[in-house]
Amino acid sequence: MKRVAIVLGSDSDLPVLQSAFDQLDALEIPWEAFILSAHRTPDEAADFAQHARERGFGVIIAAAGKAAHLAGALAARTTLPVIGIPVKSSTLDGLDALLSTVQMPSGIPVATVAIDGAQNAALLAAEMLAIGEPQLAAQLNILREEQRKKVLDKDLALQQKLKARTRN
Repeated sequence: MKRVAIVLGSDSDLPVLQSAFDQLDALEIPWEAFILSAHRTPDEAADFAQHARERGFGVIIAAAGKAAHLAGALAARTTLPVIGIPVKSSTLDGLDALLSTVQMPSGIPVATVAIDGAQNAALLAAEMLAIGEPQLAAQLNILREEQRKKVLDKDLALQQKLKARTRN
């Protein structure tokens, strides 16, 4: 199975990325994490993106706050799918990161999840890898069914609570 590369713009992004690490581990998807900056280590970031495919990666997740140009900078140097995670910073509550991640020019796509949406980034990466991995696709189907059951169980509990309320 191809690996997922997780590139963080700063070590301060680590707490946000923990849910991505956990989700990939739960699905037994191999991943590696790196700290690279589009602005402070542009040559290293470009080199990483250019060689990611030959290093065995199938998807890149890029997380950064503030200007958050990281996902776009990596996407400009590879044809691997890149998923951007805009990270909430103290400046504009992540809106700046969201806009700079989602507003890519034509020809350089970046899939973008919600601000601090690391778990969804991991799940989207898993879905991309599952295109060629039937076993992973089956795991994702099981996960979706578990989510469905949890919601239906919560609805049942609510209905029972409301029914008990109307009897009183």
